[in-house]
Amino acid sequence: MPTSISDPTLTATDKQCIREYALTQGFEVAGFTEADFGDLPGQHLAEFIDQNRHGDMDWIVEKADRRRHPQALWPEVQTVLMLGLNYGPDADPLAFSGQSDRGLISVYAQGKDYHDVVKKKLKRIARWIVGTYGGDVKVFVDTAPVMEKPLAEAAGVGWQGKHTNLLSREFGSWLFLGSIFMTVTVPPDVAQQGTCGSCTACLDSCPTNAFPAPYQLDATRCISYLTIETRSHIPREMRALIGNRIYGCDDCLAVCPWNKYAAQAAEMVLRPRAELVAPRLQDLVSLDDAAFRALFSRSPVKRLGRNRFIRNVLIAIGNSGDPVHLGPVTELLEDPSPIIRVAAIWALSHLTSTEQFGLEKQRFSPQESDADVLAEWDSNERE
Repeated sequence: MPTSISDPTLTATDKQCIREYALTQGFEVAGFTEADFGDLPGQHLAEFIDQNRHGDMDWIVEKADRRRHPQALWPEVQTVLMLGLNYGPDADPLAFSGQSDRGLISVYAQGKDYHDVVKKKLKRIARWIVGTYGGDVKVFVDTAPVMEKPLAEAAGVGWQGKHTNLLSREFGSWLFLGSIFMTVTVPPDVAQQGTCGSCTACLDSCPTNAFPAPYQLDATRCISYLTIETRSHIPREMRALIGNRIYGCDDCLAVCPWNKYAAQAAEMVLRPRAELVAPRLQDLVSLDDAAFRALFSRSPVKRLGRNRFIRNVLIAIGNSGDPVHLGPVTELLEDPSPIIRVAAIWALSHLTSTEQFGLEKQRFSPQESDADVLAEWDSNERE
């Protein structure tokens, strides 16, 4: 429906009706904020980029102008409805941390891809809003240049903790966020005024020291960035710090004291699939592309692709130090992907003696454009 100057201003009663309808669609929390919610989040984004804390996530830079403010993305938007969907785990997310034969997949990726789940609900609510009140709408689930966490804070859904993630009094660290941009005007809710007090549990728990200061994140040191976002080799100095985390990291979320109020996800498709809860590394390292796609069908992990996922598994195997993995690691020295070959060399160096490692290097047949792979052999040999 096209936007017009006649888009209505809704009442508090209308707002409550929208909120109640959203909750019937499975969201646990819903809040409203004016689209013009201030310039401070955009200033923080500019500082983040200026300090090169975005790494090789070039899309953040390319879309920074649209991300800094809702009306920079869509000038007609007047109100943003922010919605939260609980994905709380039913067990300690860190229970298998450091277990050498297992790999850790972040809680949010152990069930069905939340993008699909949340967007389907958002579209249903958006159609109802337009059909009931008119105006125009757009829906977003974190793949668009929208600053969800500052918007959620402004809408009273939660507040950003010292780890920069959203916290909720009712759901702790475990909320998926979705947003509906609307051209109708709705009375805003009161911004959330939560606090972390003197607690620094999230900052202290980070294996890679990714927080330069409270409320600041250096993404280039974050394990979620290293295992999901970066498309190249994981920097050598970060590999040992990753431990057995093969997709994302929950450490700073899991240790938060606010989680004592959290509940298990009510949405069944978001609950963990048994085969994705701390899977065995030996079952993962030999996955070919077809097997990878089959295992991670309808999972966010599938977006990573087989090559980067096996890279992560090889780093975890190297950190395990368990020579039981020598066979499949050696086979991957000849994998077509240089990302996998570099990780296999590094893992091999941690599973073998110096003499054995040297023998494998002698047997290795470099492929074209293998400068980075050959450099990996040399780097590990010097250690």
